Amino acid sequence: METKVHSIHFKADQKLVDFIQERVHKLELFNHKAISSEVFLRLDKNKEKENKIAEIKVLIPGKELFAKKQCKSFEESVDEVIEALRKQILKEKDR
Repeated sequence: METKVHSIHFKADQKLVDFIQERVHKLELFNHKAISSEVFLRLDKNKEKENKIAEIKVLIPGKELFAKKQCKSFEESVDEVIEALRKQILKEKDR
């Protein structure tokens, strides 16, 4: 599965990009038909502690799955988004 990582208004370091790609590729364990995914990272404008937003869109045949989470770190928000997408994928498989 091809994964594109977009960081909005900042430059994501390679360590973060590698972490994201590793996590996203684990979704293939639940649906090996996934075509591609796009990850969007952005900082919320307010200066609160939980200002890191991760959005992930996964394309599977006939469907587009999407999840968005906001947390203290990008790693934490990506983990939560992956968990939400995993649940969506499992729900789709049951149908």
